[in-house]
Amino acid sequence: DTVVEPYNATLSVHQLVENADECMVLDNEALYDICFRTLKLTTPSFGDLNHLISATMSGVTCCLRFPGQLNSDLRKLAVNLIPFPRLHFFMVGFAPLTSRGSQQYRALTVPELTQQMWDAKNMMCAADPRHGRYLTASAMFRGKMSTKEVDEQMINIQNKNSSYFVEWIPNNVKSTVCDIPPTGLKMASTFIGNSTSIQE
Repeated sequence: DTVVEPYNATLSVHQLVENADECMVLDNEALYDICFRTLKLTTPSFGDLNHLISATMSGVTCCLRFPGQLNSDLRKLAVNLIPFPRLHFFMVGFAPLTSRGSQQYRALTVPELTQQMWDAKNMMCAADPRHGRYLTASAMFRGKMSTKEVDEQMINIQNKNSSYFVEWIPNNVKSTVCDIPPTGLKMASTFIGNSTSIQE
């Protein structure tokens, strides 16, 4: 843990609230947790953390770079995810989580990806989404899959976990499908959530 980390966070928040349009919140604590618990790495390096960050941010911006059936861009994201201008701090997650250089041996299904990406253990920031409620969320899927299946899974998630979504924003989960998967994977998904638990 570095001594300057809390100072960086505290002193930058004011500028980010006022002058940024969208903030993806990532923190070292959550990234180390993922490396230790999920990827079972004994001594994660900054390279391992950067691998997680680059996979996630690549997923967030994939629709700007590749074609897709249900495409979106950063402007559409902002329109769908930000109910009030100051609430633009997003939790991000990625599935399937794999360590650098390892290959996915089993092809994942859309339900498995969905379950993994909504899991609190896959979030890249240390706030626990179960301690708050989702205002809005976006699920970005990459690879060959049917949009019908994606939509069914999103409806399923909302119905099963309705207590974790605010009731005053109906249909608050946006889904995107991009045809090109990340290198080395057949399918992947990126999660972006605007949750009240971010205040932790």
